[in-house]
Amino acid sequence: MHKEEKEHIEWLGKQIVDIAYHLHKALGPGLLEKVYEACFCYELGKRSIPFVTQKRVAIVYDNIEFDEALRLDILVDDRVIIELKAQENFHPVWEAQLLSYLRLSNKHLGYIINFTVPLIKDGIKRMILS
Repeated sequence: MHKEEKEHIEWLGKQIVDIAYHLHKALGPGLLEKVYEACFCYELGKRSIPFVTQKRVAIVYDNIEFDEALRLDILVDDRVIIELKAQENFHPVWEAQLLSYLRLSNKHLGYIINFTVPLIKDGIKRMILS
């Protein structure tokens, strides 16, 4: 990966975290995931950051492609995966899920953002696939 690409991905990561902080401060915890997703996408659009919601990623297994295998909550600039949550308790399976999504989609950076926490810093998990 080139230096410029790394810098751009890091910039995207900072924007993603900033949006999460902004939304949590404005909306607080306790809303439905789809509300946070809509507001998150609105903020990405305001910042002119390209994104796709509910991106389908095919899985190839035994030389067979399965189209409906998985969906990414938000794919930012075709580089960063965001999985949004609105759950009281953190589930370790979320990390395994995001790592699988990164591997299967050939991406290297992802975030789990859980808005149902008193402090948003406790709800953001950054994951990097080497």
